[in-house]
Amino acid sequence: MTMRFTAKTRRGMVALAVAAGLAAGAAGCGSGGDDGKRPEQPASASRTAGAGPSSQEGQSDKPLAELRGSDGLSLQITSAQRDSGGFVTVNGTLKNDGAQSVVIPSALSGNETEIIKNGRSLGGATLVDPKGKKRYYVLRDTEGRPLTTTGFSTLRAGDTLAVFMQFPAPPANQVEFQLPTFSSATLPISG
Repeated sequence: MTMRFTAKTRRGMVALAVAAGLAAGAAGCGSGGDDGKRPEQPASASRTAGAGPSSQEGQSDKPLAELRGSDGLSLQITSAQRDSGGFVTVNGTLKNDGAQSVVIPSALSGNETEIIKNGRSLGGATLVDPKGKKRYYVLRDTEGRPLTTTGFSTLRAGDTLAVFMQFPAPPANQVEFQLPTFSSATLPISG
């Protein structure tokens, strides 16, 4: 019952934040000397695939960890943040460093039937508390959908995808992050 209320509350908070962001963006689009020119993008801007959370303000340019996966995939973890609701959200960027398009391995979704039936995701990710000797799995909503980036299948060469995964918060401030087919990494949890 608590999990159902918490998941619904979290979805409501996310919807409210998105609505506020859209309203602020629309307000900023009004006036301001439109001379017909489009802003130039820097040459170093990377192409992105799919939708995902944007970079959070205040994050350093240096990732917490960089994990290597199969077929030229890499995962840069940019934050592992504990929130007041008792959750840890891990944010990062999945990138295809290879020369060819890569089909995202289905193993990243994990092997739980409830998660697999909801399509491709990062539902196989876990946090391990080495001191408490406990493993924490990606959270699910009341309908069994993992609280992580979903709905992706292929990354073209050089493309990136902003990703997130949400877990129950372990008591430790340092955990081991694991994702099938990727190397593991030790992450500090902030917040």
